[in-house]
Amino acid sequence: MACPVMTVIAYFTLPLLIGWTGDKILGDPARLPHPVVGFGKLIAWGERRFNKGAHKALKGGAWSIFLILLAFTVSGLFLYGAAQLSIRLYMIIGSVSVFYCLAGTTLIREVRMVFRAVGRSLDEGRRQVGRIVGRDTSGLSAQEVRTAALETLAENLSDGVIAPLFWYFIAGVPGMFAYKMINTLDSMIGYRNERYLQFGRIAAHIDDVANYIPARLTAGLMVIVSGQWSLTGFVRNYGNQHASPNSGYPEAALAGILDCRFGGPHDYFGEPVCKPYIGHNERELTDSDMKKAIRINQRTEIAMITGIVIIQSAIIYAV
Repeated sequence: MACPVMTVIAYFTLPLLIGWTGDKILGDPARLPHPVVGFGKLIAWGERRFNKGAHKALKGGAWSIFLILLAFTVSGLFLYGAAQLSIRLYMIIGSVSVFYCLAGTTLIREVRMVFRAVGRSLDEGRRQVGRIVGRDTSGLSAQEVRTAALETLAENLSDGVIAPLFWYFIAGVPGMFAYKMINTLDSMIGYRNERYLQFGRIAAHIDDVANYIPARLTAGLMVIVSGQWSLTGFVRNYGNQHASPNSGYPEAALAGILDCRFGGPHDYFGEPVCKPYIGHNERELTDSDMKKAIRINQRTEIAMITGIVIIQSAIIYAV
């Protein structure tokens, strides 16, 4: 039994824990090459080449699926080659890969900076929140700036942390890289505007499928770590109010925990978008709310990591 246990620890558990700890300490390495930047360049190249003429949806779907399979296959082969050389090399590359695929700490820092900036001046707050949201921030009020930051914090907890961890549990590092490609595709071409409506349609649907379980898992864990079990009904009622089939669930969980209201009308790419409200208590958000939201994020991450390790250990001993 010791050999299988040590093998799983070396190939699965330690890279996970080391990579996650690295994200907690360092955040995104701004001055180092990042695989998501490479993903973005590939997506942009394909979009320029194929998003024209007839059959845009077919071409966009084929390109998206090709890139997802490419990310999965290349990362898998790379790790397999490392494992053939030495387990130590595999652990190093696996840990670095996990580190690159998680994006929790950097956004927490950004949200803190948004609240500090809007506390100094509204214009500074608008500029700061514009770094982490896709909407037009030039006309936001101070309350809307804070709301946008916390909405993004909740959504990113799902697609920047819990979803990559979920796919790591399902398919290891290749699963993580495939998910990051899916998420990057959606963030670049998954918009319902004239340019991307057809070309990015399949990529957006794939992202919806990939995030279906993680988004609901995120909301559930947030409720659990908050200790407010009665919010389960709140999340169920408001989670499906978002335009996205997934983003509303973590946002609803945070709105319930903070007893506030998210959503409402916003401008995206010059076009007004009316989002349903999530929650009903229209109150002013404060620094205390930001700090509480960050604590919930951090506890949710710990709960997810702990759950993965426990489940994996149970599987090892069961077999």
